[in-house]
Amino acid sequence: MKHLFIINPAAGKHGSTDALTAQIRDIFGGRGLDYEIAFTSGAGTGETLARAAAQTGEPVRIYACGGDGTLNEVVNGAAGYDNAAVTNVPKGTGNDFLKIFGKNYRSRFSDLAALADGPQAAMDLMDCNGKLGLGVICAGVDARVAADVHKYKALPLVSGVGAYILSLVVNVFKGLTRPTQIHVDSETLDGPSTIICICNGRYYGGGFMPVGEAQPDDGILDMLVVPKVSRFTFFRLVSKYAKGLYRQCPQVIRDFHCQEISFTSPEELVAVVDGEVMRSRGFTVRLSGKKINFFYPSDLFWRESLQTANNCENSFSVIP
Repeated sequence: MKHLFIINPAAGKHGSTDALTAQIRDIFGGRGLDYEIAFTSGAGTGETLARAAAQTGEPVRIYACGGDGTLNEVVNGAAGYDNAAVTNVPKGTGNDFLKIFGKNYRSRFSDLAALADGPQAAMDLMDCNGKLGLGVICAGVDARVAADVHKYKALPLVSGVGAYILSLVVNVFKGLTRPTQIHVDSETLDGPSTIICICNGRYYGGGFMPVGEAQPDDGILDMLVVPKVSRFTFFRLVSKYAKGLYRQCPQVIRDFHCQEISFTSPEELVAVVDGEVMRSRGFTVRLSGKKINFFYPSDLFWRESLQTANNCENSFSVIP
């Protein structure tokens, strides 16, 4: 079996790429394993490298070394190939999909020897207008906030957290909602919407967990729709939404558990697929016919680290 490391050199702290390549050579070279190290050089490189490796037909384990964006590219390249399996070595700050494996995910997925010997499982994928996603797709004010963060990071004296807060404030006051028509689970929801969230995994946005019971291998996409709400209600709601307490808020959060949702608008909509930004006036998100083999350390399992709404504290009540 071949082991292919696709490294995003732009991710992580200065010197992290050299340290990682040295670790790979020490572990895999020392064990006499067949391995290759490749580097991304721009958008789409990871997908191209992963697809080329998968198309050989030979067994290959592909290590996406970077954040959620690097993992998304590798997944899109290797999806549907039974001979290929992927994982995520957390190099950088954003590794939301790995959080389903528990609080020690970063140290365990940085253990390359444990990954090399670990089991694998076939995971579901979401198809959003042809773009595949493994974790979460959002398409509301949260997506617009995420899409605009990079604009504010370029400002002098603005940190990463500061850029997110600035983007949040600007987008909230520019308007929470967009006019939408949503088709989901034999229903049509016609009117302004604040948040549309589709979960295959459980985490996005650095720690939001909208559906704590979502499972990436159950053949179901868990979806939440928040219609028009006031800014006051939005800020009171967001903590519950982030903790997966949507069942406590049926008056403001609709939940659906099915395989497809579509939504359109006369205005441009923003969707974020595992951190990757898409723009269109219409999106269809469905359970993909393709799966991806995902490998992980043998002492971890995504169901054992399941977080449910019952484990979260009820900190306040929502008043719509």
